[in-house]
Amino acid sequence: MPRRFDPAAILRGRGARDLLISVLAAVLALAVGAVLIIVGNAEVTAALGYFFARPMDTVTASWRAVSGAYRALFEGAFGGPSQIAETLVAATPLICTGLSVTLAFRTGLFNIGAQGQLIAGALAAGWVGFAVRLPPVLHVVVAMAAGVAAGALWGGIAGILKARTGAHEVISTIMGNYVALYALTWLLTTTPLQRPGRREPISPVVHDSAQLPRFGDTRLHLGLVIALLAAVLVWWLLNRTTLGFRLRAVGANHEAARTAGMNVGGAYAMAMLLAGGLAGLAGTQMVLGTDLPLTNGIAGSFGFDGITVALLGRGNPVGTVCAALLFGALNAGGHEMQAATGIPLTLVTVLQAVTVLLVAAPALVRGIFRVRAERTEAVLAKGWN
Repeated sequence: MPRRFDPAAILRGRGARDLLISVLAAVLALAVGAVLIIVGNAEVTAALGYFFARPMDTVTASWRAVSGAYRALFEGAFGGPSQIAETLVAATPLICTGLSVTLAFRTGLFNIGAQGQLIAGALAAGWVGFAVRLPPVLHVVVAMAAGVAAGALWGGIAGILKARTGAHEVISTIMGNYVALYALTWLLTTTPLQRPGRREPISPVVHDSAQLPRFGDTRLHLGLVIALLAAVLVWWLLNRTTLGFRLRAVGANHEAARTAGMNVGGAYAMAMLLAGGLAGLAGTQMVLGTDLPLTNGIAGSFGFDGITVALLGRGNPVGTVCAALLFGALNAGGHEMQAATGIPLTLVTVLQAVTVLLVAAPALVRGIFRVRAERTEAVLAKGWN
């Protein structure tokens, strides 16, 4: 007889604790953001001048400032089809860079180089997109394959250095970021990549045949579906394959894995190869989906944001996708919040940073909310009943 679907059973164990800590950390981050909004609001500051005479004026002004800001943030992220589309557009590359960091985490590696791997992928995919002529569907496939391969090669270099020489992946990937960025900046000033008639570092626009199909009149493109499929693939790889078992075993205890006969160096190289390919996939989504010409700022901060997404997702592909959607909503809604209330977009960065900081200190979160570790499963299970 097939087993009955039991959400509470799925949430038992470490996954339950991680989920609750992440949710509570986000709530605390919003509370910290509310304090910052209140402190920086001119109306609240003015009301504080006569607080003891009319204290409710301060309370009312504070509520008006916080509720107005968060309402604008929510409406900017989920207020309509176009806002939801922008949230998903912002989340799409974050899913892939977050998965890149997550996969390396599970193998015991800290991939700081998703930024450089993204740039390598964008460079290769962009060049194929504007320099090669192919039929529409084939052109997209070839351009994306080139981007994934370039990202995998860039990440694989750090993995091979780790396996062969013991070079620490944090150092090699950080240096790889600088090499990729400045190599891109230089290449965009050369004849093969610079747009004719332009002096600034910018490439031609990729051909229509190489662009990812979009949904309706929005900027949302097929890259979202590909990113979600990549998340499913990473989950399947880590939890249902022999290779995934080896990667997780090396990540748990590389000495025990070596004693058991596993090729630890090969696992490191393979993990960074796959991680680089995922970050390269994010680069292809940028250059073929939204930022159609190549520029030296095409990567933005998506590679570094992928680290925070992976941390918030607690090294789990499903959690990484959820964290990417949260960060995508904050990024998309932050622009509306700034336009409607004048609150700087940097508040979104503060919310993200505080969330990750609290996730890294679960004991602090449990202490604030008075949630005992052993009761976490019961708290979540109760919510399903």
